[in-house]
Amino acid sequence: MRLLLVGISHRTAPVELREQLDFQTRGLDVALRTLVGQDGVHEAVVLATCNRNEVYAACDSIEPSRTGLLHFMSDFHGVDRHLVAPLAYDGVDLEAARHLFRVAAGLDSLVVGEPQILGQVKDAHAAGSQAQTIGPVLNRLFHSSFAAGKRVRTETGLGSGAVSVSYAAVSLARKIFGDLAGRHVLVVGAGEMGKLTARHMRSHGAHRVTIVSRTLTHAARTAEAIGGASAAPWERLDAVLGTADIVITATGAAKPILDRARVESVMRTRRNQPLFIIDIAMPRDVEPSTGEIEQVFLYNIDDLSATVRENLARRTSEVARAEAIVGEEVGKFGGWLRSRGAIPTVVALRQRFDAIRRSELQRLEFKLASLPPEARARVDEVTHLIVEKLLLAPTEQLKALTDAETIGAYTEIMTRLFNLQPLHAPDAAGTPSLDGDSPSRPAGRVEPFPSKNRGAR
Repeated sequence: MRLLLVGISHRTAPVELREQLDFQTRGLDVALRTLVGQDGVHEAVVLATCNRNEVYAACDSIEPSRTGLLHFMSDFHGVDRHLVAPLAYDGVDLEAARHLFRVAAGLDSLVVGEPQILGQVKDAHAAGSQAQTIGPVLNRLFHSSFAAGKRVRTETGLGSGAVSVSYAAVSLARKIFGDLAGRHVLVVGAGEMGKLTARHMRSHGAHRVTIVSRTLTHAARTAEAIGGASAAPWERLDAVLGTADIVITATGAAKPILDRARVESVMRTRRNQPLFIIDIAMPRDVEPSTGEIEQVFLYNIDDLSATVRENLARRTSEVARAEAIVGEEVGKFGGWLRSRGAIPTVVALRQRFDAIRRSELQRLEFKLASLPPEARARVDEVTHLIVEKLLLAPTEQLKALTDAETIGAYTEIMTRLFNLQPLHAPDAAGTPSLDGDSPSRPAGRVEPFPSKNRGAR
């Protein structure tokens, strides 16, 4: 079984094409079920986010599956194949694993270290599990990616610190207030940056958001875009200032709308409650000396930008450590993937021993014919358990091997020692069989050995 990745992302394709190839909009479960069974694909997971659309597959052969997945990405969404193919990338086996681990760790994100992507990778795995398109290979791959992402998050500072102005504002607010739950946010002006910052505040617990603008219609439109916010007329600005905890100013005014005297007047009504002001307007909306007022915390866009630059620099220094962790996890997964090369030998060894066991029971049929059915079933069960005990150690040793050359040497020795025959393709039940032998029985099932006089005493 080979591992294959085919996809597009913000690094290779414009947003217009990524939108056309968004699996979420056309039915992720339908896409998954359509993928499995065609072009030699046995397992499939689709990772669909605003920045990437990727298909991970466990398949028989790389080339036909690679072509099939590329065509599927185009055909499923009704997009010209010639538009998709030049912008798509792919990865095979450990290349695919490394890519997914870097994605889960936030190393391949538009903003390096952003934490949301690990949850999106987990959601992709959950969707595949629900659609029953995940088998042992992809299940192990994705759980290994979770481990890589978690280690990078806990062992490095890659995800620490805000790396956007809006997130920097939220981080500063949390330093001042601790928990934002129940805080009142006032947005002065209807600008995009103010709206975005207010939305982030709301997502971090601020339950009340009020928009004030010189045009009430604009304020109402911004409030609706934020969701759950309210609008207030410009004449009520001072009244809302008196109850707000966090103020975001983003107007296009030519001179400050909040001077020191105005804010001092408002603070006298607040009974020493802190006021956090984020001035992201240019030119500035708040007179700089306002920040000298006791219990007033004033930050402008340059302050926030400096915080963002510092955090980006800190994250850059952590990239090497994160890449090393990803490398370690890829190594572990690679060892497991290589160990699967011993599985055909393990299956053949068990089938060989079981064929001998059943052959001997058949040979002794005339001596065992007088046993009652329960005793005959017990003989079958006991001999099966003996075979299991004999094969336990060699099976565990073979499955524990991770070096490809060692696996090859061991399997060749076992094949010669026990005269193992090559496996046929899986039968209708999915069970590989040996030349001249019957398929092995499912684990845990007791089958009485064959008899012409079954039940005879």
